[in-house]
Amino acid sequence: MAEYFIGPNRFEAPSLAAGLYVCATPIGNLGDVTLRVLATLAAADFILCEDTRVTSRLLERFGIRNSMKPYHEHNAEQVRPAIIAGLKEGKSFALVSDAGVPLVSDPGYRLVQACIAEHIFVTGLPGASAVLTALALSGLPTDTFTFLGFLPQKHKGRVDLLSSFKAVPSTLIAFESPHRVIDALSDIHVALGDRPVAVARELTKLHEEILRGTALEIHATLSSRESVKGEICIVIAPPTGEAHASSEDEIEAAITLALAENAPSKAANLVAKHMNMKKEDIYARILKRK
Repeated sequence: MAEYFIGPNRFEAPSLAAGLYVCATPIGNLGDVTLRVLATLAAADFILCEDTRVTSRLLERFGIRNSMKPYHEHNAEQVRPAIIAGLKEGKSFALVSDAGVPLVSDPGYRLVQACIAEHIFVTGLPGASAVLTALALSGLPTDTFTFLGFLPQKHKGRVDLLSSFKAVPSTLIAFESPHRVIDALSDIHVALGDRPVAVARELTKLHEEILRGTALEIHATLSSRESVKGEICIVIAPPTGEAHASSEDEIEAAITLALAENAPSKAANLVAKHMNMKKEDIYARILKRK
C-alpha cells in the first residue's frame, strides 16, 4: 500500500484510477502542500517532474517513495509518446512542476492537450500559486488580472510587450529573473509610466519580501543592493484613466533610463510616447545634457 507521513503519523494513500493528475506543489514552504497531492504522489505509478532533485526534497519531507521521470521543456517532445502509451495501458501519472501549478510557464499544457485528444482522464489538484499569492499581497486591484508569464529577456521585447498592454484595464502580473528585475523595472516605467507596482520576492520562504511603490522607487531600492536573489513576481496596477502630469524628476529619470539602451532620437520617441509629451521637447532636454 502506498503511504506518506506527516510528522510521525503514517497515512495510507488509496489507489488511483488511470489518468493524468496535475498536482500543484509548494512555491517555497513545503508545509503548503495539500493532503490530496501527498496521497496522489504516493499512489501514482510515476511522478513526472521538471527536476528530480527538486521534487525529491518534497517526497523526502513526507516519506514518499515513488518513481520519478523527468518531463521538462528539453525532453518533452521525446518522452511524451511513451507517457501517453503508459496512460492508455492503465497507468496513473502525477505531473508536478518545481513550484506551484504545472502548465504555468512550463511545457505541461502539451501533455494535457495530448491526453484530451486521446480521451485520457485528466484532473487537477489545486494548491500554491506564485501568481495568486503575489496578487493577493500586492495591495493592487484583484478583480481583473492578466498573467504575462516571464517577460522577454531583451529591452526592446519587454518594452514592446508591456506597451501592448498599456490600455488594458487589468492588473498585470509577470515572472522575472533576479538578474533582470532592475532592468525590467526601468522598462515598466518607460512603457507604462508612473503606476503603482509590487515586487514579490521569495514568496512563502524565510526571506519573503514585498516591495511596493512606483517602478522607479523600487528600481532605486534594488539598485542600492549588492545583489538581488530569489524567485520574483512583478505586479503592475491597471491604468487609472486619469491624465498624470509628470514631474521634472520623473521626466529626467525616464530620459536617463531610455538613453541607457537607445540612441537619443529613439529614446526621445519612447519617453514622449509614454509620458504624453512632444518628442521635440524631450529631444531638446537630451541635447541640453550634451
